[in-house]
Amino acid sequence: MQSFLDPAILFFVFGLFAGAIKSNLEIPPQISRFLSLYLLMALGLKGGFALAKSGLTPEVSISLGLALLLAVLVPAMGYLLLRRWLSGFDAAAIAATYGSVSAVTFITAVQHLDSQGIAFGGHMAAAMALMESPAIIMAVLLANLVRRKQGAGASSPGPLSKVLHEALTDGAQLLLIGAMLVGLMTGAAGEAAMKPFAGDLFKGMLSFFLLDMGLLAARHMGGLRQQPPLLIVYALGAPLGHAGIALGLSALCGLSAGNAGLLMVLAASASYIAVPAVLRHAIPEANPGLYFGMSLGLTFPFNILFGIPLYTGLAQYLLG
Repeated sequence: MQSFLDPAILFFVFGLFAGAIKSNLEIPPQISRFLSLYLLMALGLKGGFALAKSGLTPEVSISLGLALLLAVLVPAMGYLLLRRWLSGFDAAAIAATYGSVSAVTFITAVQHLDSQGIAFGGHMAAAMALMESPAIIMAVLLANLVRRKQGAGASSPGPLSKVLHEALTDGAQLLLIGAMLVGLMTGAAGEAAMKPFAGDLFKGMLSFFLLDMGLLAARHMGGLRQQPPLLIVYALGAPLGHAGIALGLSALCGLSAGNAGLLMVLAASASYIAVPAVLRHAIPEANPGLYFGMSLGLTFPFNILFGIPLYTGLAQYLLG
């Protein structure tokens, strides 16, 4: 209950309610975009400041290695499972969506750990950045294989190099990495100077952004009624399975409870911004209503309301 009474979560619930009753409450897209960039910049700075204090420890290296492993393992497993019921293009697109990560889910989890007083490493922001692109690359490769099997290689929407460039130079991802480098280089002095920006304002900005995300999620829930029940089960069950794999790997490698909890959140989250934007051009044969509706309409609300306290609580109970 304590996590539900967090102001940021309550604003998300309020956004869901306002969207469900078809209120005309709306956050202008430019403001929403600014809030998203602010949160990534503040998160990157916080991660850089924390890394400047801790340095490159064995746990940092292990955490980043596990993040990369999960970034390849999750979409591969998703594709093999979904290919039994869906076309190769839809299976690749959904696998990529669930193999990548949601920055807002991660930022909300960071705020939750802060409020619970659970320690975690700033390097987990770098883990999030590392997990963004591998799933996109795998999806494009899988889609190209499907095209080849169908004899449609000539209709491929542009060279792979262009898609890879788009995935690796995404503005939000670059901002996160750049802010982290700034935090790492400036250390304690930079942290003191940026405290009003990256510390005091953070909770309010997150609450405002989650209000907008609640409105957006509510609008995409209605379209899920037309989707096969199997996909709804996957949208709710896959995060739990992926989080379980991350927990097992964390326990095996001796990660701390805070870092393990964040790794579980990353594994369980699904992208609804960066990956769908790339997939619309890279795999036009896939149905955007499937991968976008599942990730934003079901998985994102589930993780925000129930997943984050569940994953971090389990990590604290088993590894704390």
